[in-house]
Amino acid sequence: MSGSGSGSGSGVWVFKNGVMQLQPEQPAAARKALLYVPTGERMTSLELLERRLGAHGWERYYENRDIVQLHRRDGGIDLISLPRDFAQFRSTHMYDVVLKNRDSFKVVDVPS
Repeated sequence: MSGSGSGSGSGVWVFKNGVMQLQPEQPAAARKALLYVPTGERMTSLELLERRLGAHGWERYYENRDIVQLHRRDGGIDLISLPRDFAQFRSTHMYDVVLKNRDSFKVVDVPS
């Protein structure tokens, strides 16, 4: 369907109220952080995030010099791909973690 007038379509897909919605890209000033809900702790390193995910049944599946992939120990088909360099951790990675661990993580705005 061309000519729908929906704009460029750039943004982040978010699962909300049982529906996937495309949210527009936020301005660069609106930084995001991944929050571990049970403790209110912000994820600040790959090691910390892996430890929290490990408590929910995730373990390393594959790694190379750029990425680390995690899968569920119970044999589920879900994978989470994370950058080895946490400075490259973006909102798309955060929402992937949230989507696969809905009650344990959420994405929050970081005050400027």
